[in-house]
Amino acid sequence: MTDDLDEMGPIDYLVVEFPGNRMTGEGLPLLVELHDRGIIRILDLLFIRKETDGSVSGLAIADLDHDGDLDLAVFEGASSGLLGSDDVEHAGSVLEPGSSAGILVYENRWAGPFAAALRRGGGRLVASGRIPIHEALAALEASEVSA
Repeated sequence: MTDDLDEMGPIDYLVVEFPGNRMTGEGLPLLVELHDRGIIRILDLLFIRKETDGSVSGLAIADLDHDGDLDLAVFEGASSGLLGSDDVEHAGSVLEPGSSAGILVYENRWAGPFAAALRRGGGRLVASGRIPIHEALAALEASEVSA
C-alpha cells in the first residue's frame, strides 16, 4: 500500500448537477476515454436524484442516452469507500429539487509522477483549490480590457 501511495496523483471530486433530471450521457464517452488513456482513475462514481420533496436517493447506472447500452457499465461498482452517506447528503443539499447529479471521485494519474517526485524531494501539499471557469474567464477578460 505504501508503494501505491508513493506513486499516486492528487485525488479530486466533482458533483455535476443535471437540472430537471436531464442527463443526456454526452460526456460519458469522454470520461471513459480519460480512464482508458490512463489520465484519470475512477475511484467512486455515484448518481443521485433529489426529489421535489427534498429527499435524496441513489440512481442505478443506466442507459442515459437511450441507445440500448449501459453507458457506464465499465464503472459499475466503482466504489473505493471514500464517499460516505454524509458526502451524498452534502451533495444532495446543493441540488435543486427535481434534479439529479453525478458524483465522481478520481485520481489525477497524469500528475502521479510529478507528485511522487515532490514527495521524494521532501515536499508536501499544504493547500490546493480550483478556480471556477466563469471566474477565470472574467479575470482574463478584465486583464485584456486594462491592457
